Amino acid sequence: MNIADSETIDPVLQEAVRRVRLIAFDFDGVFTDNMVYVLQDGLEAVRCNRGDGIGLQKLKKLGIETVIISTESNPVVSARAAKLKIRCFQNCEDKRETLESLAQEMGISLAEIAFVGNDVNDQPCLNHVGLPIVVNDAHPDVVSIARYQTRNPGGYGAVREVCDIFEKILAK
Repeated sequence: MNIADSETIDPVLQEAVRRVRLIAFDFDGVFTDNMVYVLQDGLEAVRCNRGDGIGLQKLKKLGIETVIISTESNPVVSARAAKLKIRCFQNCEDKRETLESLAQEMGISLAEIAFVGNDVNDQPCLNHVGLPIVVNDAHPDVVSIARYQTRNPGGYGAVREVCDIFEKILAK
């Protein structure tokens, strides 16, 4: 469901947002456009949207914790997370296990977590959180799992869009 352009936000989505205490984000394809630049020395570079940082600051002010959970093990993910001042877990073969550990650490249930993903390796998390979200250009296999699909594709402000929706609902 995409409600970003509408004046009123679906009451079911509003209720789900109000329960969320943690938003976990995949990195590649969510913070990025899912493309990678591979340099001749093997180093990788990606492109991110600067507006996402402002959105994440809004969530922090609202008391919503944020984290990146990535299958990849790449210094670029750590660097971006450090710049954004959010926790980052990499090289996660089982993202759901990482998410469950975080929930236990925070004393919350999976029903109090939103997960933002884009591909099949995000399915275990999307299937078990209270608010599954996918980006606009997510793989078709995960779109049907989502309660919300962003208007913006990954890397083009999808993270900021999610943050803005939370702000709009929680700032009331």
